[in-house]
Parts: sequence; structure tokens; C-alpha cells
Amino acid sequence: MSVRLPVRRLTVTVAVLAGLTLAGTLGCGTAEAHGSMQNPPSRVEGCYLEGPEHPKSAACRAAVAAGGTQALYDWNAVRIGDAAGRHRELIPDGKLCSANAPEFAGLDLPRADWPATNLTSGADFTFRYHVTAQHKGTFRLYLTNAGYDPAKPLRWADLEQIPFLTVTDPTVSDGSYVLPGKVPAGRKGRQLIYAIWQRSDSPEAFYSCSDVVFDGSGAPAGSAGTPSPGSGAAHSHEATEPGTPTAAPPAPPAPSGAAASTEAARPVTAAVTGTPSAAPDATGTGTAAARPAADGLAQTGTDRSTGLAAAVGGAFLLAGATVVTVNRRRRRPGSHAR
Repeated sequence: MSVRLPVRRLTVTVAVLAGLTLAGTLGCGTAEAHGSMQNPPSRVEGCYLEGPEHPKSAACRAAVAAGGTQALYDWNAVRIGDAAGRHRELIPDGKLCSANAPEFAGLDLPRADWPATNLTSGADFTFRYHVTAQHKGTFRLYLTNAGYDPAKPLRWADLEQIPFLTVTDPTVSDGSYVLPGKVPAGRKGRQLIYAIWQRSDSPEAFYSCSDVVFDGSGAPAGSAGTPSPGSGAAHSHEATEPGTPTAAPPAPPAPSGAAASTEAARPVTAAVTGTPSAAPDATGTGTAAARPAADGLAQTGTDRSTGLAAAVGGAFLLAGATVVTVNRRRRRPGSHAR
């Protein structure tokens, strides 16, 4: 004897199962988000610390007006999942600070009033990179050149061809990668530090823009707070079999012109460029509240739409299987319902 499910109960059951499948699939997606420059603070982290809903500075308010508040809540996610060293190829002029991501378009605004940090030309300095997920890789810090105009969109040509600091697999202290080095000499006025963190265990890379000044008109170095624990976009590591090595990303394309000779001369795995300072600079403590991160950040090599399509497909397959099973039960020879 079989029991016939009422149509309403069957419909609810199928809907619940489909919903669980959809939610489970979306929940299993991998989010890649790792960090941003802390000292001197990047534009996105600095604006987050001002408060995403009501930033204090005119530049951060303009950034929110251009790209919304979510970009600031996702302060640790200015990234390209499949960069593999192809930074100049993938990021066009005028889009360096956002890494060409529409969500972070406000960070590219050409303004001469972005909050800036004081630096001393030619001095030892310990740069710090706030990290929410640690990975092996190399940090390269570039300073803008003498022709840089902060009131114009940032171009690759506005950066020095060779990074003034290169650090591979740095140590971590108090939640930040420690990058000891030396500030380039002979600088004055308002400049910008462009940081690229290229992972060696993945093609993924992270980018940040930090505004600095050499005339004493900015904020003291190390005076900015740090985002509260748990803030920023969520992260989970890629699913990799234990003991399975991950191929290193291919080498970036060789630069053209005068940069080619100097780029070739630079060691690929240079440990540290510049003179280390004795100890990391002190940093404050942040109190900004964190809003839940944007769900479904792209996994390296995939995107949100792929996971969503798989989830919807799985939900419908489950729903179809449920209907078929019920129909078979109802049509079994010799069975009856009462």
C-alpha cells in the first residue's frame, strides 16, 4: 500500500529541496580576498576606516558616490583572479587603483585631495600590508615619477618602471606583512605608491593605491587605524588535494623600451630591495564596524555567474528527480491509495 502525497505538500517539498540545493551550492563557492596596504594606508582601506556610509573626506565621499559603499566594505578585494603577472595587459590606464573592477571605480578618481600620509624622502621605512589570508608571493611597490599629476587619471607611464621595493614571502606581524625598505630619495610634493602583490601559488594578484606627501601636509605615518577583525570580503582557500603542488604563474611579459634592460637585470626572487629599518612602525586600532561582505566573490579562474548557473541547474535536477520518484510510486502496478 502506498501513500499518495497531497499536491500542496509535494510542491512545498520540492521547493524546499531545490532551495537547499541552491543555497548549498552558493555557500560552497570560494571567495578570494586577502588584504590591502596598511602603512601608508591605501585609498580603499583609508576610506573604509572613515566609515563607508558617511566618509569624512571629500575624496572618499566622491568615491562612494561613484561606486557605492560596498567597495569600501570589500576593502581587501581589489584583485584579478587570473593576473599571472599580466598587470599592464589587464589593467588599462586610468583604472590602476580599481584594477579595472567596476565596483572599485571610485578609487580611480583623479583628485589632489585624497587623504595622504607623510613620508620622508630617502629615509628608512617599514611598509605594512594588512592581510586577511596569507599566501606565498612577491610584493612590488612603485612610486610615481616626477611627471605625476594627481589631478589626472593615473597611467602606467606615471609610475617608475622599476619598483623601489621588492619583497618575496615576507614575515607577518600583528596581521600584516612586514616590508622593510627605504623611501626613494629626491622626492617632493604629492605622490602615490602603487602596490602589487602577485601570489606564487596562484595566478591571483592584488593591487592598491596609497597617496603620500613629502611636504609634511599629510597624516603621520602609522597613525591610521586598522580594519576590525572579520571585516572585508570573506575568503576561503581553494580546494586543493593535500600534497598537490600548485603551478607558479607564468612570468610577466617583458617591458618595452628602456625598461627592458633594467627589468631583465632585476632578480626574479629578490628578497628585499632597500635598507631595512629596525622595527615595524606602530599602528593604531580601528573601530569601524563591518557590514557582511558581498557574497559570491569570484573564485580564481571562475565567476559568480558560473556558480549560480550550476546551483540553479542542480536545483531543477533535484526537483525533477523528486517528481519522477513520486510518479513511479503512484503508478506502480497493483498499488492503490486511500
